[in-house]
Order: sequence, then structure tokens, then C-alpha cells
Amino acid sequence: MWGHMGEYGWGCMGFGMLLFWGLLIAGIVMLLRCSRGYGHCGKRERENSALDMLKERYARGKIEREEFEQKKRDLAE
Repeated sequence: MWGHMGEYGWGCMGFGMLLFWGLLIAGIVMLLRCSRGYGHCGKRERENSALDMLKERYARGKIEREEFEQKKRDLAE
């Protein structure tokens, strides 16, 4: 019974287990990186950075309050 598994049986199972654990660990690492803000998990970072740039422009006096409010509403859509 075990004699037939000697040549290729354990090799296929070993590769399958290695693939499974590799994908599982990679998934956990990606989830941790996204939850802590290290990865690019969506457009949340871009929206925040656009709003931050708008706030900076307003704080420096480059745009008026009306323009700031309009652009802020546009970003929220």
C-alpha cells in the first residue's frame, strides 16, 4: 500500500501543502498591512490626501472660503 506513494505521491502532497500555507500566510500579511495603513487597500488614502491638500491651500490663503467649501463638497461625492 505505501509502496506506490514512494515516487510521486508525497511530492504532490508536499507541494500542495506548501502552496496552501504560502497563500494563507500571504493573505494574513496583506490583511495586517491594510488594516495598519501600510498598503494600498482602496481609494481612502487618495481621498484623504486630496482633502489634506485642499486644507493646506486654504490654510495658506491660496483659495477663499467659498472655493474651499465647494471643492470639499465635490470631493465628498
